[in-house]
Amino acid sequence: MAERGYIFACTAKSEKECFDRMLFATGKLYGENVLNVRKGDPLFLFNLDSDTLYGTFRAKSDGARDLVAEAWKGRYPYQVHVQRNGKISSIKGAKKIISALGPSWHDPLPADQALILSKYIENPDAALLDTIERRAENDKPRLSSTTLWDYPRQSYGITPKGSNKYAGVTPAFVIYNMVKRYTEPGDTVLDPMAGSGTTIDVCKEEGRRVVAFDVSPTRPDIKRNDARKLPLDDKSVDMIFIDSPYGDNIDYNDQPANIGKLSAESEEFYEALDTVISECSRVLKPGKVIGWLIGDQWVKKKFTPVGFRIYGQLSNRFETVDIISVVRRSQASNTGIWHNRALRFNFYLRGFKYLFIMRKPLETSNDGKERKVSWARYKR
Repeated sequence: MAERGYIFACTAKSEKECFDRMLFATGKLYGENVLNVRKGDPLFLFNLDSDTLYGTFRAKSDGARDLVAEAWKGRYPYQVHVQRNGKISSIKGAKKIISALGPSWHDPLPADQALILSKYIENPDAALLDTIERRAENDKPRLSSTTLWDYPRQSYGITPKGSNKYAGVTPAFVIYNMVKRYTEPGDTVLDPMAGSGTTIDVCKEEGRRVVAFDVSPTRPDIKRNDARKLPLDDKSVDMIFIDSPYGDNIDYNDQPANIGKLSAESEEFYEALDTVISECSRVLKPGKVIGWLIGDQWVKKKFTPVGFRIYGQLSNRFETVDIISVVRRSQASNTGIWHNRALRFNFYLRGFKYLFIMRKPLETSNDGKERKVSWARYKR
């Protein structure tokens, strides 16, 4: 099998430690790429500050976590030992060179690109770069860097994620972002209201174990169960994702236990979801994250802030990581007729859902300690 190449990044501050330890590393965001590195693979080091590319190195070990746990004070746990592959050369203007490779230099380089890049660093020749076959766009969605998440389609990639014909289907990119940010390969993800199975499909593709329940299963890998009584041990899952009803506006199924039959204007609805929240807290491991996707309700001239109510209930058991606004694109009201009605009769269509990202507190808490923040203040 041909050897794939990998480009690691460093800064002016971290470069010296890379060379002193002969260790390349990255954080969680690109950690899974490092775990795919195999002994002997060609490696390159890209200094982002000086715009310099160094190479070629060889992986002296397989990629792993915490090969040298104290390196960079633990900030970059995904690591690989490296060795020189003959003379190490360097070249300036690395960003322009790397852009010729394709849309993302973080992804593994095909063997032919790694070979051409290695030759170019040793002997810069523009003709070499012209021979590179540019990689196509990755079919995975981009990871969001802001608190506004907006993707054009419900699914992504060649394999469908869930079913876009299912009422209230979850956007797959939301689950993908959660899984990539808050879990590791092999972790167990729980979806207690699995619907058409979007969480299952995302997790399987990303190498995560998944447990999925629903009061009305739509496929064999979803087990029939009420989210208010989960058949799981305490502290047994690594992440929870839940896209719950936000009232009785969608006819999900005819099951008596369907919380989506309860009105968001009734206390019974919030009591039911509070029981779900309690069960989620019980089965989630301390320090791990739950993502809760929910919207507000506006019906017959009355607005019900469902999201605020649920956030308050979540806050009783979890710490807030962040609150995301997820743009709604596929709802039935996203038509010219409904937009016209909203303007004529002076109301607003629901344009987003909340994604509440919450963390279960560690059992040894730092409560009571004063937190100090050093702001970088900018002049007006």
